Amino acid sequence: MVLSLTDVELSLQGNAGMVDILHGISLEVAKGDTLGLVGPSGSGKSSLLMLMGGLERATGGSVLALGNDLTTMDEDQLARFRRSHMGVVFQSFHLIPTMTALENVATPLELAGAADAFERAEAELDAVGLGHRTDHYPAQMSGGEQQRVALARAAAPRPDILLADEPTGNLDQATGAAIMDLLFDLRDRHGATLIMVTHSLDLAARCDRTIRLVDGRLDAETRNTPDLRVTDAATTGYAKVGE
Repeated sequence: MVLSLTDVELSLQGNAGMVDILHGISLEVAKGDTLGLVGPSGSGKSSLLMLMGGLERATGGSVLALGNDLTTMDEDQLARFRRSHMGVVFQSFHLIPTMTALENVATPLELAGAADAFERAEAELDAVGLGHRTDHYPAQMSGGEQQRVALARAAAPRPDILLADEPTGNLDQATGAAIMDLLFDLRDRHGATLIMVTHSLDLAARCDRTIRLVDGRLDAETRNTPDLRVTDAATTGYAKVGE
């Protein structure tokens, strides 16, 4: 398994004391899988994704990624592991404003010691349709273009695991649809395992599996057929986890 979570718990300190975010999450994700995480706001979707990426530390249970227990790693070890094996795409792009598109994409490759960092970065920008924007800064690009740079940056190191947290949340519907096509194309070209948080059941239905979280617990899971398109929560056909 690429990812294996067992009895994972997450509690965080809030203004009024400890807040329990995730409760006893157990799931496995195989190599090449696409997994959509859905559920109402505050259900723990993004927190679960952050645990999978070692960006948040579980307070109970274990999180294994490619056989490595992320819960036992220190911050430096986690950073090196992500650099070598993971690509992360956020809703807010998180581009470095003082760097061009090319420099933004090349940065993780340079940090990994790739001698051809800029050549690979240029190829990834070409792949997302931004070969003509390599010298532009984030402020000179639209939101959709910035998200395409972020996708290229995540894909350039050829990660084993692609994590996407509401990658279309800041985009209009048409631009968001184009970004999702690119995300799945990057996954197909590089053979990565893709895990995506989304509020859109239509987008989640493009994944091999969809898992629904409610109040920090796994509520339901479905395996999607290639032609499945979900437009209403009442038509999801979820089967309860464990049934």
